[in-house]
Amino acid sequence: METYLVFKVSIHIFINMKSLIIKKANSLFLKYGFKSVTMDELAFSLGMSKKTLYIHFNCKNDIVEASALDVFEKANKELILVRKKSENAIHEFHSVKYLIMKYLNDSKLSPHYQLQKYYPEIHEKIKSLEYKKFSKQVKKNILNGINTGLFRKNINIEFLTRLYLTGMSNLRDIKIFDPEKFNISELIENYLEYHLRAIVSDKGLKILNKTPINKLDK
Repeated sequence: METYLVFKVSIHIFINMKSLIIKKANSLFLKYGFKSVTMDELAFSLGMSKKTLYIHFNCKNDIVEASALDVFEKANKELILVRKKSENAIHEFHSVKYLIMKYLNDSKLSPHYQLQKYYPEIHEKIKSLEYKKFSKQVKKNILNGINTGLFRKNINIEFLTRLYLTGMSNLRDIKIFDPEKFNISELIENYLEYHLRAIVSDKGLKILNKTPINKLDK
């Protein structure tokens, strides 16, 4: 029994330490980017030896992946809250824009852009998770828009979901839209305008015409 309790406490401490490392890594990656932060700098900022750091993670790639997954899970939880708080389906689409911008910026130091450039395998894994989880929310939003009369009844939900998510993914692709040349906020705003005007009903169009996209939740 005593051995079991010691083991249980040890596991708890191990998990807490791992969470602490991920939290600190998130902070450093957000400030300096994935590429710039070294294992030495991360260990120093945590007040631990690099040897101790390697007990919890085999390499920097493992920390980058853990950090990216952690941020993704937080974003997914916030996305669910956005849906619950939104006034209507149109407002929800726009609120998602601000959620995306919370995790992005136009600098090449942005963790998102560095993930694409320096850790493509991890980036593809996150993209796959994004589609699986975000598609459910998008489908619910479109169905809600149809049921409340804001979106046209004859639209194909599955097709529009895939089209919307593919478009949003491409906007963040540095090979298509170089952050040095394109402002991600403007790209998303223009895409949202394009997307909504293609699917709204006459009732929904009145809301869009009455309040510009960039004023919807202000």
